[in-house]
Amino acid sequence: MVRRVAAGASARKTAAGTAVLSVLATGALLGLVAAQDARAESAAPGGGSSYSYGFAEDARTLQGASSTGDAPPLEQGAVYRASLEKDATLIYRVDLDAGTQAYASAVAVPPTGTEIMFQDGIKVALQDQDGNNCSSTDTGFGSARFSRPIAAYASRRLDGKDGDPCQGAGSYFFVVERKGEDGSSADPWDVEIRLTPEPKLAEAGPTTAPSVWPSASPDAPAGGPRERQGGSGFHTAPGLEQGEWSDKIEPGESRFYRVPVDWGRQLFVSANLGSSPGDGYVSDALKATLYSPALGLVGSMDSLYYSGKQQTIAFEPLPPVAYENRFSSDTETSAMRFAGWYYLRVTLNPEVGEKFGDHPYGLTLKVDLEGKAEAGPRYAGDAGIFKVTEDDLRAAAEGQSGPQAAERGSAMRVLAVGGIGTGTVLLTGLGVWTLMGRRRAGGVPAGVPAVGEATVGDAATPTRPYGAGDRSP
Repeated sequence: MVRRVAAGASARKTAAGTAVLSVLATGALLGLVAAQDARAESAAPGGGSSYSYGFAEDARTLQGASSTGDAPPLEQGAVYRASLEKDATLIYRVDLDAGTQAYASAVAVPPTGTEIMFQDGIKVALQDQDGNNCSSTDTGFGSARFSRPIAAYASRRLDGKDGDPCQGAGSYFFVVERKGEDGSSADPWDVEIRLTPEPKLAEAGPTTAPSVWPSASPDAPAGGPRERQGGSGFHTAPGLEQGEWSDKIEPGESRFYRVPVDWGRQLFVSANLGSSPGDGYVSDALKATLYSPALGLVGSMDSLYYSGKQQTIAFEPLPPVAYENRFSSDTETSAMRFAGWYYLRVTLNPEVGEKFGDHPYGLTLKVDLEGKAEAGPRYAGDAGIFKVTEDDLRAAAEGQSGPQAAERGSAMRVLAVGGIGTGTVLLTGLGVWTLMGRRRAGGVPAGVPAVGEATVGDAATPTRPYGAGDRSP
């Protein structure tokens, strides 16, 4: 009898504990839903042109030094924020072992509305202790002289020849220089900095990049465009899967999106700017730039002339993603060197508002992924961001940004713990996520607004050792 009472009490305690965990799990999920809805509401476009770049929420403020002797260190995988004056240099220390390749990137963000000159831009380099460049890249605004975020990276690779610099373990230096010309604005630019590791290969692979690939653009997907609101930066960029996507963009604004591209797959992207009544024309009206998972410049496409009629611009056919692309002397081919999230930034020239009205313009994106996903190279360590997972494909389908996808993963882990023995909670969670996916597919914003970036491809300078080349985004 005593045993039955004790057993009953124990069972009641277990049930109570499970119920508490279930309530906590459901509460965590519903709290996540509310947080994402609040973020979506705050992302809704407002009046005027008061747009700001969406910096990573966890970015640490770390001002670089003007000398290598005082350079603060960068941690792999962390995000930093700094300020860059005209004609100034920021220097950071990067400590690398003998088995890790690395990509250091900088996103330069001039204030919205800042006057931009033809030669304004940044130069980034990764240097060894003897001052040798492992690689360096210039990027700027070119003929499209309106403010927008621009990004570039420099790398340390371990597949060079014997005697090449930057092959050993030790301290390296990431150098970010702001370049300008007489008459350029002296306003400081914000800078977002990342250090992304890539393991070396477990065994040597091909070192010859492909020279030919399919060039025929795919047919338009059926069903018409679905709504998806772009983000205000790389951090808030929503995922896109294959299909057509509609959005609104205002003069002077930039929108960011991301697409998971696996090994062996070929990405096709085009953008259409909707028509608008009015007189006149605007050159460089729409600027679209594609970046790799490490935020290296892939290429840009321009709307050279907008007269109020709808216009479509498209990237030239890019090669399928392959590790050996990095050995190509062509900058666009070299940039398609890893699997992972590729980022698209689209900026509308503020002059469009002056000529055709300061109001939202229709923007339609077409995304196609051709080819079969392949296994990819065998890394000596964790591929990190240079892979495409089932969670990535789900995030693209649901329009999630990186933080939203991470929150979803955390919520589902909570559900897995709290839902032990209670399938009801799990079903509830899945139902909520299904509802959220349907709401986003129906046009509920999934990210935050967007601000602009840089003009590419006006004149590429010679490719430096291991570099991605110099382009104007």
